[in-house]
Amino acid sequence: MAFISVFDVIGPNMVGPSSSHTAGAASIALLAGKMIGERITRVTFTLYGSFAKTYKGHGTDKALVGGILGFETDDVRIRDSFNIAKENGLEFDFVCNNSDDEDIHPNTVDMEIVGESGRQLTVRGESLGGGKVMLTRINGVKVQFTGEYHALIVIQRDNPGVVAGITSVLSSWDVNIAYLRVFREEKGGLAYTIVESDEEISEKAVEVIKKNPAIQDIMLVQR
Repeated sequence: MAFISVFDVIGPNMVGPSSSHTAGAASIALLAGKMIGERITRVTFTLYGSFAKTYKGHGTDKALVGGILGFETDDVRIRDSFNIAKENGLEFDFVCNNSDDEDIHPNTVDMEIVGESGRQLTVRGESLGGGKVMLTRINGVKVQFTGEYHALIVIQRDNPGVVAGITSVLSSWDVNIAYLRVFREEKGGLAYTIVESDEEISEKAVEVIKKNPAIQDIMLVQR
């Protein structure tokens, strides 16, 4: 009979001492890195709460850089992520924000990411414990995104019929939608549609969705 570690039962497989401060941090950065869709050249991590207070001792800093590099939570390369980042031309720095804002989760990080094409993306993530995470802001817009499913993140004008068009295309490609949420800055302004699915989403389906002139950008995040 195979031996099952208690850590496999109650938390994620991971490198580092803390599921919240290490595995969670790596997962947040990994999701953000997938979202930008190109090689990342620079990232600034702004840490809040307990992340800001203990990030060096718990290896949160190495986990964040490792996640941006594409390392999973159990990848031993996380321990040497700073050197690997430098070898790959990735510049990074850390800023500690000691705000007492009670609305900010204690394990929160903002990431300002720049890709090789000059594309920029800002993402806020929260580590909820046990390796679970939530992305709560994309480019300043409040969202909810766990990364537990394959996901399509659509940036669009808040026009009638856009969401129906997205779901129609996905249905034609036999994508079973687990969750669909729409977030917007204001009525008629910029909106984010986040579709989470059980199956991988074909890039060909994404190309069809992009034909809608109301859509500004699409980010595809496969598990």
